[in-house]
Amino acid sequence: MKPGPRRSISQADIVDAAFEIFEEKGGDAVSIRGVAARLGLTPTAMYTYFTSKNALQRAMVEQVFSGLDLAAASDPSVAWRTRLRTLAADLRARFAEHPGAVVLVASGPLDGRQALTFGETLLEGFTSGGMPLADAARATAAVRAYVLGAITLDAAAAGADAEAADAPSPLWTEATQHPLTEAAELLGGDDAFATGLDRLLDGFGLPPVA
Repeated sequence: MKPGPRRSISQADIVDAAFEIFEEKGGDAVSIRGVAARLGLTPTAMYTYFTSKNALQRAMVEQVFSGLDLAAASDPSVAWRTRLRTLAADLRARFAEHPGAVVLVASGPLDGRQALTFGETLLEGFTSGGMPLADAARATAAVRAYVLGAITLDAAAAGADAEAADAPSPLWTEATQHPLTEAAELLGGDDAFATGLDRLLDGFGLPPVA
């Protein structure tokens, strides 16, 4: 029996395969040759989609940003702070689906179309309320740094939890030497991210949510 026709491969299929390898083996394992083998392609065929590993990694970042609902974030009938909080939480959730992707963000500039559109949406939101462009640029940089910083901490915490789950239980525990840190972690709760973002926005004079 002859094999059936080979299904076509899209760039999205390639990026999905790259994420599979990334999350199984880490960033160093993602390569044009490795992804080609995962999909049953030749490296030469892969180069028709992506000319380098760097181009592939940038496409992975773009895929994360492409899942954001930027249309809702541009809805003028909703208060900008409310839209911004939703957008920030949405981006955090997208990275939670691909926790290793935060490493890719740090590996190069966020200059892909989707990432730039995200930044443009932030700028438009700030300036729509009358904020001068220079201040809007500072606010956009601060919000982006805050959200990506939180995502980085989320990824680190997830990795630590996974290691702790695999480690044997200690026979004894020592009294903590960092009581304030432990108490703060207990008090943070699920709303710590939103609260921190609100404090940041307060500093830029953004009107509070009604």
